[in-house]
Amino acid sequence: MNYNPFMNGLSSLPLMNNGRSRAITAENPDGKVGSGGTTASHLGPSRKGTPCIRNVEPGTTVTLAEMEGPGIIEHIWITVTDQTEKDCYVLRDLVLRMYWDDETVPSVESPLGDFFCNGFARGCTVNSLPIVVNPTRGFNSYFPMPFRKKAKITIENQHEAPIPALFYQVDYCLHDELPENTAYFHAQWNRQRITNKAEDYVILDNVKGKGQYVGTYLALTTLERYWWGEGEVKIYIDGDKQYPTICGTGTEDYFGGAWSFATQKDGKTVENTYCTPFMGYPYYSNHDEVVHNFYHNDDVPPMRGFYRFHIPDPIRFNEDLKVTIQQIGVYKKGLFERQDDVASVAYWYQTEPHNIFNPLMSKEERWPR
Repeated sequence: MNYNPFMNGLSSLPLMNNGRSRAITAENPDGKVGSGGTTASHLGPSRKGTPCIRNVEPGTTVTLAEMEGPGIIEHIWITVTDQTEKDCYVLRDLVLRMYWDDETVPSVESPLGDFFCNGFARGCTVNSLPIVVNPTRGFNSYFPMPFRKKAKITIENQHEAPIPALFYQVDYCLHDELPENTAYFHAQWNRQRITNKAEDYVILDNVKGKGQYVGTYLALTTLERYWWGEGEVKIYIDGDKQYPTICGTGTEDYFGGAWSFATQKDGKTVENTYCTPFMGYPYYSNHDEVVHNFYHNDDVPPMRGFYRFHIPDPIRFNEDLKVTIQQIGVYKKGLFERQDDVASVAYWYQTEPHNIFNPLMSKEERWPR
């Protein structure tokens, strides 16, 4: 191979290669050449005849894209409603899965919203390098996702009502071959509704093979008072047992912050959210902004969403990998062990085959508090 199919940065745009660009949408579900936008509407032929998949029924799984390789998925765009007449947890009820080559079990499995750093079944703006969420709920992924034989992306509707419209586009490039050292993209969601005191929450475990850890999304619901962010992220690499090779200095430090994320304004503590290319704190809320009821208020446990992408600094492993985070707080008497509600998405690349993921929680267990 005399070119690198993964060179898609600004400086590489003038460099030509033999890639063949394709796109899959509801109007061109097979990505066929010269077949985009062929269906007709009342405006006539090729005038938005099938812009989306309509009425995705409860309990059904739709295939968004299925393609033969070698190739690389370069961009995914998806948008859906975040609520129906049944409830407002659509983004946790829809399950995104991806399969590479001849896999029968997924390499990617996550609630739709959480994969795009929108936890708690709530949308928020995200402005990072690999994940971008634009108003309102325009979900975009720029993670390169290579496949040698074929790729398949599905969404399962575990929501109680039909999803009226599922809009999407999958942009990919076909190549004659991929470099021999090409690994496959993986992502896995996890949650522990109440962490065990003095026991680290597991972001990712049971990874065997060679690869690179490239990102963490953390959806933290704090269940105790006082400062929550002294827990250290630990990364166990290639046989680490009691102690990890990599250990951070605190939760806000891992996500690029310092001295919490708060400032003082008029004698009150104010949370500061932010988005940068590799790390961010895009979501904070202690109220339910969606549900209004005459008989109860809108208070909820504080919810915070964070992302950290190890793109300039991937965590490389050759045999195995485990990633955890402590639940440690601090108050005027010092450090203390906490119990909180923690959910996460781990993003990584590895050689196949991968170990089968643990079964996904039921949708009710995935709902935010």
